[in-house]
Amino acid sequence: MCDPGQSEEARGSAQGSPVMKRVGVIATCAVGGSLFALYAVAAPFVAPALRKVCLPFVPATSTQVRNVLDVLRARSGTLVDIGSGDGRIVIAAAKQGFHSVGFELNPWLVWYSRYRAWREGVHLHTSFHISNLWKVSFAQYSNVVIFGVPQMMEQLEAKLQSELQTSAKVVACRFPFPTWTPDHVAGEGIDTVWVYDAKTFKSQVTTAKLLKNSEDSRTPHQ
Repeated sequence: MCDPGQSEEARGSAQGSPVMKRVGVIATCAVGGSLFALYAVAAPFVAPALRKVCLPFVPATSTQVRNVLDVLRARSGTLVDIGSGDGRIVIAAAKQGFHSVGFELNPWLVWYSRYRAWREGVHLHTSFHISNLWKVSFAQYSNVVIFGVPQMMEQLEAKLQSELQTSAKVVACRFPFPTWTPDHVAGEGIDTVWVYDAKTFKSQVTTAKLLKNSEDSRTPHQ
């Protein structure tokens, strides 16, 4: 015969097991959802470190923003910020009358930039795009701002040199371009900005090509 106490305990266990299963499923879903949410938020910030040329998000200081606007004070027209981060350069430039555009790979930063532009009343004069800078042509912009890293500056120099009009200005922050000669330097330390005139660096390339062609023409052919 079965012990009545054991029978009651067995029935209680059988009745409780579906509840425990539901608790387990809920806990598993909660953990899985939390991990997915963490990945969705963190991935756009971690992914740049996995690329060959990394352009990390380091917010510009207020002094850097002021230096950029000061060196472009006499300029107007379109402005593009390459790697626009949270949009502070684009928004500040729009307030100074520029039609400003930002390109950024991190979708969270792009969405936040659009919200900031709307909140500060310049959304009609700004636009932000989720895009890889190497896949964008900058030929249409008369003012270019870049917060770059040393590993990318040589490649970006060649890209801008081939795409920009001679009337364009380029402002490099934190790191200068490797071969261009700046027309003006403002600020100091991490807040330094280097200003390059496209007419100058394009003429340097033209002169270099002419000298090379001249040397080649003087070289006797076998």
